[in-house]
Amino acid sequence: MSDDARAFDLIVVGAGAAGLFAAIHAGRGGARVLALDGAKTLGAKILVAGGGRCNVTHHAVDEKAYAGSSPNAVRNILRRFGVADTVRFFEAYGVELKREDTGKLFPTTDDAHTILDALLQAARDAGVTIRHPQRVTAIDRRDDGMFAVRGDWGAERAPRVILATGGKALPKSGSDGAGYEFARVLGHTVTDHVYPALVPLILPGDHPLRALSGLALPATLSLRAASGKVLKEFTNSLLCTHFGLSGPCALDMSRYWRAAHLDDAGVALFANFIPGEREDTLDATLLASRAANPAAFLRDLVPERLARALCDIAAVDPAANLRQLTREQRRALARATCALPLAVEGDRGFTYAEVTMGGVPLSEIRLETMESRACPGLHLAGEILDVDGRIGGFNFQWAWATGFVAGSAAAGALRGA
Repeated sequence: MSDDARAFDLIVVGAGAAGLFAAIHAGRGGARVLALDGAKTLGAKILVAGGGRCNVTHHAVDEKAYAGSSPNAVRNILRRFGVADTVRFFEAYGVELKREDTGKLFPTTDDAHTILDALLQAARDAGVTIRHPQRVTAIDRRDDGMFAVRGDWGAERAPRVILATGGKALPKSGSDGAGYEFARVLGHTVTDHVYPALVPLILPGDHPLRALSGLALPATLSLRAASGKVLKEFTNSLLCTHFGLSGPCALDMSRYWRAAHLDDAGVALFANFIPGEREDTLDATLLASRAANPAAFLRDLVPERLARALCDIAAVDPAANLRQLTREQRRALARATCALPLAVEGDRGFTYAEVTMGGVPLSEIRLETMESRACPGLHLAGEILDVDGRIGGFNFQWAWATGFVAGSAAAGALRGA
């Protein structure tokens, strides 16, 4: 294709949440935009998010909900496109959002297709050309400053590219890590460690909690250093499964558990099944209780199945006379209930992860434009960057914010060229 025949000013690689948002705002800024995606079904992650309802954001978003790159850098990007902006964007397409008790914002339809349809309509309105499945296999920077984007389908060229390929989570959606190699070829680095985040945790095969599959309850998970110092703590719903632990509490903890074990093998994870209670206070309550036996005592505090499992873990007869328990037995029961060590063996991997830990460091990006410091004309957005948020819509807000900044800035640069 000759320069005169070039059809597009900007090519967006990846048409997920961040890519679509970047394409929309670049198109609104006057750019001729081509968005390429290798997936047969666009927006796969959008459609499965929030159990198929898509929690598009959280009512209160700040840098404290994210890990990876510098909190200050994350804050600078998030303030460019906030929660109120997200709400207004979707409202303009007839999508009303509702806030649930958890703080998550969902469409009132409780259907993720509502969100995807709005994004696709916005892309059409902005004049964006979307082609899929057209998997990109190579991106080259030519001597004339143009980018050549290639695949089995052929090639396209443009003076600017936005990388929004995602990370490695949920590979069936198309996020298989290819974007990291594109970034490396174009001059970037990727963090030494790229791991699943927001992913269920695996307990040993004989762990008593695995026998409680399907049981969900409020709990606190605490990550502690060998000294006993609490490094990270979450209180939320915890789900026991046939393989270990899931639910918001376990998913939020997963990346911190992984990161800690990369640095310090002495770090350990503990579960408290009565949030707010402590070993010593529960021990005192046990001593003063008039319950007939340990099982009866615990049944007032936790589900019966768990009560019996905690007795087994503490090696205490659930039917024993409570007042005849020894000091050591009481302490063992209090420890099992409020500070149960969890010998996590690993996680369920990228196939079951909601997001990726690691990626291209924000230090290599110009925060005001999301443009590469290493490769002018290249912008990055979304999960490919070394930023991952908690469960609850935070990662979508990161996609909207980075997509908005990258797309708007790319269009602005093209207008000024």
